[in-house]
Amino acid sequence: MAKVSPLMLAPPLIFGAFVLLAAVGMFREDPQSLPSAREGQPAPALVMTEFPGAPGFDDATLRDGEVKLVNFWASWCAPCRAEHPSLEKLAAEGIPIYGVNYKDKVENAQGFLDELGNPFRALGRDEQGRTGLDWGVYGVPETYVIKGDGTIVLRFAGPITSRVIDSTIRPALEKAAQ
Repeated sequence: MAKVSPLMLAPPLIFGAFVLLAAVGMFREDPQSLPSAREGQPAPALVMTEFPGAPGFDDATLRDGEVKLVNFWASWCAPCRAEHPSLEKLAAEGIPIYGVNYKDKVENAQGFLDELGNPFRALGRDEQGRTGLDWGVYGVPETYVIKGDGTIVLRFAGPITSRVIDSTIRPALEKAAQ
């Protein structure tokens, strides 16, 4: 009888592990969502530089008792351009939105806002990406719903659309207001 090498079992075991991992990923509750370790925790410290000609904000602003959005964006980001009308809509409804310009040149960022409008109550610049790293940002746009005490209620990665406002952002804002 032929001797079976333990190495012959490796390919089927590796294939089986891959199938199991794929099945778990496909059947989780929302395969598009990216979990955030920051949800339910206080917002990390803001280490930003001034955005010329715009009011700034800081950690105290995040803990001022008001529910708000913090949006990481950049002029070089095509999805940021796509989500901009949705941010304008939310700002027009009176929802405070604080903008963090992420790894961008100030003149490009200012041109972006001059062209599309400025939905932000206040702005800061994260030139090196340190604040984004602390917040868990892996790409822009990313938007956080913040409770009045500075606790992160929701992290939404990707552009905000009308559908996202209705299905995700508004429920998170209502939860944060409670």
